[in-house]
Amino acid sequence: MNIDSICVKEFDPKITTAPHILPIYATSSFCFDNIDQGIEIFNNIESGNTYSRYSNPTVDAVAAKIAQLESHGSPDIQADAILTSSGMSAISTLAIGILQAGDAILTQENLYGGTTELFRGLLEPLGITTIFMNLRDLQAVEDAFHKHSNIRLLYFETPSNPTLACLPIRELAELATRHGALSCIDNTFATPYLQQPLRLGVDLCVHSTTKFLNGHGNSIAGAIVAKDKTLLRKKIWNAMKLAGTNCSPFEAWLTHNGLKTLAVRMERHCKNAQTIAEYLENHPNVAKVNYPGLPSHADHAIARAQMSDFGAMLSFELKGGFDTGVAFMNRLRFCTLAPTLGDTDTLVLHPASSSHLRVPPEVRLRNGITDGLIRLSVGIENVQDIINDLEGGFSDMP
Repeated sequence: MNIDSICVKEFDPKITTAPHILPIYATSSFCFDNIDQGIEIFNNIESGNTYSRYSNPTVDAVAAKIAQLESHGSPDIQADAILTSSGMSAISTLAIGILQAGDAILTQENLYGGTTELFRGLLEPLGITTIFMNLRDLQAVEDAFHKHSNIRLLYFETPSNPTLACLPIRELAELATRHGALSCIDNTFATPYLQQPLRLGVDLCVHSTTKFLNGHGNSIAGAIVAKDKTLLRKKIWNAMKLAGTNCSPFEAWLTHNGLKTLAVRMERHCKNAQTIAEYLENHPNVAKVNYPGLPSHADHAIARAQMSDFGAMLSFELKGGFDTGVAFMNRLRFCTLAPTLGDTDTLVLHPASSSHLRVPPEVRLRNGITDGLIRLSVGIENVQDIINDLEGGFSDMP
C-alpha cells in the first residue's frame, strides 16, 4: 500500500487473549469476509453483526445481562432483551411494535407523567386509545376487558411514580393472559434486584436504565425485556430498527459499568430510604409519607409479597401547598435538586411543577400528587447527612 492508503485503512489489533472488561465497539458497521457471508447474515442463515442500528456487540452483551437479571432463578424463562436510546424510547418502541390503529391500552392513572403524555399525545392520534383506571380494583379490570374487546396491552408500573402505590403483579398478569392481551410493567423503580415481574407472569418489562441500573447519572438508555423471544425479535426489534431508537455502544457500556454495583447500591439505597421514611413519618411538618416499607402504607402487604425490599424511592406531603414545597426545596443544601432519580446521591423533585406538570390537576389530586408533595430518590450517602439536610429544609416552617 501507498503511505496515504496506510493512513486510511484499519489495522487488525491481533488480540490473542480475551479482554477483561467489555470493549466499546464504536463502529457503525461490520465487515464481511465475502459477499456470500453478507447474504447469509442478512437472510438470517448465519448470525452476525451488520450495522449498529440493528445490533452491536457491546449493546447486545448489556441487553443479555439485563435479560438474565430479570429471569434470574427461573430456568424455564428464557428472557431476551434489547436496549434503546432512553426509557421513553423503550416504551414507545414497544407500543409501535405490538399495537396498531384500533387497539387499546389499559393502564393506571398514576403513571409517570411522560408515559401519560406519550399515550395521549402520540399514540392516540395514531388510533391507539388509552383507558385509564384504578388497576388495584381487579373486578373493574376484569369488567374493562369484557367491555373493551380491543385491549391489547395492560401496562402498569409498580411501585408507581411518585406516590409509590403498588399493584398486584401476578393477578394483573393473569387477567391479561386470560383475555388475550399482553402485560407490560415499568420495573425502573424496583429493578430486577428487588422485583422480577417475568417470574410473576408478566410478558414484558421496560426500564429506564438511566436510573438505578446505571446508577451514576452519566448515561441515558432504556431496555425492553420479554419472555417471548419471537415477539421481541420479530415485532419490537423491527420497530426499534426502523424507528432508529437503538442504544449507542457508549451508553450501553456506561450502563454495564453501573450494573456491576447494582446489588450493593440497592441494599444501601433501601436501608437509607427505610430510615428516612420512618424519620419523616414522625415529623410534625409532614402530613403523609409514601413508602411501601412502612406498615402504614396502603400497599405495604402487596409490596412485601412481590418485592425482596422496598426500594430507594419515597415521597412525602408537607403540611402546606405549592409555596411550602418550593420553600422547603430551596432550603436544602446537601441533597440535589434534579429532575431524575436513581443516582448514588439523594435527588429531590417537586412533581406538581416538573414531572407531572402536564398531568391534569384533577388527575394529580385524585392520585395523591398534591402541590405540597416532595419526591426523594434516596442516595447511598451517610443517612445522617441526608436527615440533617431535610431538617434544614423544615427550618422556619410553622
